[in-house]
Amino acid sequence: MNLAQAFAESARHHAAKPAIFWGERTFAYNEVAGLAAQLAHHLHSTLGVKPGDRVGLWLKNCPEFVPAVFAVLNCGAVVVPINNFLKPDEVGFILNDGGIDVLLTDADLAPHEAALQVHRPSLRCWLVENWSALAPTEISAMPGADRQASDLAILIYTSGTTGHPKGAMLSHSNLLHNVESCRIVLATVPDDRFVVILPLFHTYMMTVGLMLPMLIGGAMILVKSLHPVKNLLSEIILRQGTILPAIPQFYRSLAHAQVPPNFPLRICISGAAPLPMQILQEFEAKFAIPLIEGYGLSEASPVVTKNPLKGLRKPGSVGVPVTNVEVSVQDEFGKLLGTDETGEICVRGGNVMLGYWNQPEETAKSIRDGWLLTGDIGHRDADGYYYITDRKKDMLLVNGINVYPREIEEILYQIPSVKEAAVIGVPDARKGEQPVAFVSPAEGATLDAKAITQFVRGKLAEYKVPRRVEILPALPRNATGKILKTALRTLATPEAEAAE
Repeated sequence: MNLAQAFAESARHHAAKPAIFWGERTFAYNEVAGLAAQLAHHLHSTLGVKPGDRVGLWLKNCPEFVPAVFAVLNCGAVVVPINNFLKPDEVGFILNDGGIDVLLTDADLAPHEAALQVHRPSLRCWLVENWSALAPTEISAMPGADRQASDLAILIYTSGTTGHPKGAMLSHSNLLHNVESCRIVLATVPDDRFVVILPLFHTYMMTVGLMLPMLIGGAMILVKSLHPVKNLLSEIILRQGTILPAIPQFYRSLAHAQVPPNFPLRICISGAAPLPMQILQEFEAKFAIPLIEGYGLSEASPVVTKNPLKGLRKPGSVGVPVTNVEVSVQDEFGKLLGTDETGEICVRGGNVMLGYWNQPEETAKSIRDGWLLTGDIGHRDADGYYYITDRKKDMLLVNGINVYPREIEEILYQIPSVKEAAVIGVPDARKGEQPVAFVSPAEGATLDAKAITQFVRGKLAEYKVPRRVEILPALPRNATGKILKTALRTLATPEAEAAE
């Protein structure tokens, strides 16, 4: 079975049930399936989308996102969700790298079409606002019905250490495997309603917030606005939400909010970034709802471990492997390490990606003897619980989204008056981490921090823009000339920042 078939079967079994809540609107399963069929017919017959073609989705969270995903899969094509916070230059790279000629977007993002066509002249954009103009069509067999479980289904671009994102290739089987693992460990049932507040372009929400509810006959509560928090709380109560996947910083806000009695949530899941002990304690002191920390990465579709719903939950741990997924700790040579020994977290199972799109060398570096090398450093305790203690790659997590300093540094080096540049991460109570840039001037040049910030803001998504720019006469280096980021982290400690 493939994802298109799995959704078609779910829609048949749950035809009249609510699938998506969006403000005052409710979309039943048969309506979502009908919209997907309409768009699939248009993509196939008018825009010429063929099996294996990559189709981009550059959309904010909206109800159209869901049938758009299944419309592309119905064509036998590959869904490429694109971060809607990215700037046209960043999107342009993905369009070219993925060979994307059709982009599904909305009226807010449509003004960027001309800028995108500079990168990809063959690009055609289709706006979800035009859905009502599509001719009605029967829900019938489409090319997607013939796709094999091993075929590519979703191409998720992740930030790369080289400064350019890499496309993680996830097959139909990868995603179906991870959906089933999550169904088991979360004990989900068709009556569950998933509260969706995180971006659907993120692989975590693609699997847990979209595929899981849609394939089990559950419902998605798409929240229009999180501000103020009482709007979200009202929505959860009105629509009787039962499962909330979110990032740690959101749970801190929830712990300090005025929450009415009889709150319907039964599970809260924290992912995308480490859950600080303080936030867990604040949340569990207020709610009788389990806050379950887990771990995953796009290359694993993405869920790898979860603290168990029943049984021992260990604060500070990302839990145990989900059903049918193996996890190990290995040294740099591939030797399996024992209890409490620190090494690289490695993953094996049906959820592990096919590889990186058009990057066989990067794929070979990331998969060794069937094990996905995550780049995360950690250990396993005597009870089999895993702990993430560091990141092998030079990566930040801003609001749960990967940010690589190298990408920002490349932009900083585009400024002629910048001689040296280095970006490090500093803890942030609201966003998890924030990038801070250190630069030194070229000989005879002067630098202006505000001007540098504005330059970067014009090139990169807002969440990648350094929260501040520090100008030094020269950046600290070791004897071999490597910039000492450890020294820069000392300069950028929260204590130093508070004293400013």
